[in-house]
Amino acid sequence: MRRPMVAGNWKMHGTRASVAELINGLSHLALPSGVDVAVFPPFLHINQVIDGLKGKSISVGAQNSAVESMQGALTGEVAPSQLVDAGCTFVLVGHSERRQMGEQDGMLIRKFAAAQACGLIPVLCIGETLEQREAGKTLEVVGRQLGSIIEELGVGAFANAVIAYEPVWAIGTGLTASPQQAQDVHAAIRAQLAAENSEVAQGVRLLYGGSVKAANAVELFGMPDIDGGLIGGASLNADEFGAICRAAGN
Repeated sequence: MRRPMVAGNWKMHGTRASVAELINGLSHLALPSGVDVAVFPPFLHINQVIDGLKGKSISVGAQNSAVESMQGALTGEVAPSQLVDAGCTFVLVGHSERRQMGEQDGMLIRKFAAAQACGLIPVLCIGETLEQREAGKTLEVVGRQLGSIIEELGVGAFANAVIAYEPVWAIGTGLTASPQQAQDVHAAIRAQLAAENSEVAQGVRLLYGGSVKAANAVELFGMPDIDGGLIGGASLNADEFGAICRAAGN
């Protein structure tokens, strides 16, 4: 039985004051015991969040990491070993907003591998644009993004990873895939993994991301292959985020 997970991607939001307020709200949430909860603050606030959530059942991850596992001459980058040292558990790899900035599959393979080499759990983000969906290429695009990791690192790499399906057209737009649309893609992702290793396919958690809110979370999370969500804007409101987490525990 896969344990549900809800992850909050704070993106490029937050000041020390607003983060302190959000931490206070998160600290007072009644979270379901059967759901893994994580938040992904900007690099600047990781230490503040880890210290503020100490003793709480909320893990902390980073939104990005370098292609090299250890410290070195990469100005402006943060090594996954540094993230582990800070207390991070997870790291996002291949979020669509970073893909749109030019990150390609080859770079993401290196990031995925470097993160795992340091003990971080990568959350691989995959998804199609509206143009690709309308052209009927959703499964082709998602399959290629997932397949690039499988081909280079082997399907076994997903025994210690999470996959987040985020249709680009539904991120921050207020639009969302219907529960059945999301389920269809999640089922295809699991089938692609199962073609290589059924045990890995059944064990890996597949999260849905794309304007998830408390109002639609129960129906989305009720789908058989949707194991939780990667939440954007709604994760900046502690009460809304808590409601989504409770929906995952139903």
